[in-house]
Amino acid sequence: MALTDHYMLWSYVFVFMAFSTALTTYLHTALYIYRTSWLPMITSSSSFSSDLEAGLHSDTFSLTANIDDEDSRSGLDVAAKREVLAIMKRRGVDFDEARRIAVEQKLARNGIAPDGRPLDPRAVFFS
Repeated sequence: MALTDHYMLWSYVFVFMAFSTALTTYLHTALYIYRTSWLPMITSSSSFSSDLEAGLHSDTFSLTANIDDEDSRSGLDVAAKREVLAIMKRRGVDFDEARRIAVEQKLARNGIAPDGRPLDPRAVFFS
Protein backbone atom coordinates (compact mmCIF):
# COMPACT_ATOMS: atom_id res chain seq x y z
CA MET A 1 0.00 0.00 0.00
CA ALA A 2 1.48 3.30 -1.06
CA LEU A 3 1.78 6.24 1.30
CA THR A 4 -0.80 8.26 -0.64
CA ASP A 5 -3.31 5.40 -0.31
CA HIS A 6 -2.72 5.41 3.43
CA TYR A 7 -3.42 9.16 3.63
CA MET A 8 -6.50 8.71 1.48
CA LEU A 9 -7.85 6.04 3.83
CA TRP A 10 -7.30 8.24 6.88
CA SER A 11 -8.98 11.17 5.19
CA TYR A 12 -12.08 9.02 4.61
CA VAL A 13 -12.02 7.95 8.24
CA PHE A 14 -11.72 11.57 9.36
CA VAL A 15 -14.61 12.71 7.13
CA PHE A 16 -16.78 9.85 8.38
CA MET A 17 -16.03 10.66 12.02
CA ALA A 18 -16.73 14.36 11.50
CA PHE A 19 -20.00 13.60 9.72
CA SER A 20 -21.16 11.11 12.35
CA THR A 21 -20.31 13.52 15.18
CA ALA A 22 -22.22 16.33 13.50
CA LEU A 23 -25.20 14.07 12.83
CA THR A 24 -25.24 12.78 16.40
CA THR A 25 -25.12 16.34 17.78
CA TYR A 26 -27.93 17.41 15.49
CA LEU A 27 -30.11 14.44 16.43
CA HIS A 28 -29.55 14.95 20.16
CA THR A 29 -30.51 18.61 19.83
CA ALA A 30 -33.59 17.80 17.74
CA LEU A 31 -34.67 15.13 20.23
CA TYR A 32 -34.25 17.53 23.17
CA ILE A 33 -36.30 20.20 21.41
CA TYR A 34 -38.99 17.66 20.51
CA ARG A 35 -39.19 16.27 24.05
CA THR A 36 -39.42 19.70 25.69
CA SER A 37 -41.44 21.62 23.09
CA TRP A 38 -44.78 20.53 24.52
CA LEU A 39 -43.98 22.02 27.94
CA PRO A 40 -45.58 25.42 28.40
CA MET A 41 -43.14 28.22 28.90
CA ILE A 42 -42.62 28.24 32.65
CA THR A 43 -40.45 31.00 34.00
CA SER A 44 -39.63 32.16 37.49
CA SER A 45 -41.90 35.18 36.93
CA SER A 46 -45.06 33.09 36.68
CA SER A 47 -48.19 33.73 38.70
CA PHE A 48 -51.05 31.73 40.11
CA SER A 49 -53.23 32.71 37.15
CA SER A 50 -50.67 31.35 34.66
CA ASP A 51 -50.46 28.16 36.74
CA LEU A 52 -54.24 27.88 36.54
CA GLU A 53 -54.12 28.35 32.76
CA ALA A 54 -51.44 25.65 32.47
CA GLY A 55 -53.81 23.13 34.06
CA LEU A 56 -52.10 22.95 37.42
CA HIS A 57 -55.28 22.80 39.48
CA SER A 58 -58.10 20.48 40.50
CA ASP A 59 -61.05 20.32 42.89
CA THR A 60 -58.68 19.32 45.69
CA PHE A 61 -55.95 21.81 44.74
CA SER A 62 -57.61 25.11 43.93
CA LEU A 63 -55.72 28.26 43.04
CA THR A 64 -58.78 30.51 42.79
CA ALA A 65 -58.44 31.72 46.40
CA ASN A 66 -54.89 32.86 45.68
CA ILE A 67 -56.02 34.65 42.52
CA ASP A 68 -59.08 36.22 44.17
CA ASP A 69 -57.01 37.45 47.12
CA GLU A 70 -54.44 38.90 44.66
CA ASP A 71 -51.65 36.89 46.25
CA SER A 72 -48.35 38.64 45.55
CA ARG A 73 -46.26 35.47 45.53
CA SER A 74 -44.84 34.23 42.22
CA GLY A 75 -46.96 31.09 41.93
CA LEU A 76 -46.03 27.46 42.34
CA ASP A 77 -42.46 26.14 42.44
CA VAL A 78 -40.97 26.12 38.92
CA ALA A 79 -39.16 22.78 39.23
CA ALA A 80 -42.23 21.08 40.71
CA LYS A 81 -44.43 22.49 37.93
CA ARG A 82 -42.13 21.12 35.25
CA GLU A 83 -42.04 17.71 36.92
CA VAL A 84 -45.83 17.51 37.32
CA LEU A 85 -46.47 18.71 33.75
CA ALA A 86 -44.01 16.15 32.40
CA ILE A 87 -45.73 13.34 34.33
CA MET A 88 -49.14 14.51 33.10
CA LYS A 89 -47.94 14.43 29.50
CA ARG A 90 -45.93 11.19 29.64
CA ARG A 91 -48.45 9.10 31.55
CA GLY A 92 -51.66 10.79 30.42
CA VAL A 93 -52.94 11.36 33.95
CA ASP A 94 -54.75 14.27 35.56
CA PHE A 95 -53.19 16.85 37.85
CA ASP A 96 -53.96 15.09 41.16
CA GLU A 97 -52.52 11.77 39.99
CA ALA A 98 -49.42 13.49 38.58
CA ARG A 99 -48.92 15.29 41.89
CA ARG A 100 -49.21 11.98 43.78
CA ILE A 101 -46.67 10.32 41.46
CA ALA A 102 -44.28 13.26 41.82
CA VAL A 103 -44.46 13.12 45.62
CA GLU A 104 -43.88 9.35 45.64
CA GLN A 105 -40.88 9.76 43.33
CA LYS A 106 -39.44 12.47 45.56
CA LEU A 107 -39.95 10.29 48.64
CA ALA A 108 -38.27 7.34 46.88
CA ARG A 109 -35.27 9.53 45.97
CA ASN A 110 -34.94 10.35 49.67
CA GLY A 111 -35.24 6.75 50.85
CA ILE A 112 -38.85 6.87 52.03
CA ALA A 113 -41.57 4.34 51.11
CA PRO A 114 -44.88 5.58 49.62
CA ASP A 115 -46.57 4.97 52.98
CA GLY A 116 -44.09 7.30 54.72
CA ARG A 117 -41.87 4.71 56.41
CA PRO A 118 -38.11 5.01 55.94
CA LEU A 119 -36.55 2.35 53.70
CA ASP A 120 -33.37 2.30 55.75
CA PRO A 121 -33.04 -1.16 57.36
CA ARG A 122 -31.40 0.44 60.39
CA ALA A 123 -34.53 2.49 61.18
CA VAL A 124 -36.09 1.81 64.57
CA PHE A 125 -39.86 2.15 65.08
CA PHE A 126 -41.62 2.66 68.41
CA SER A 127 -45.30 1.95 68.77
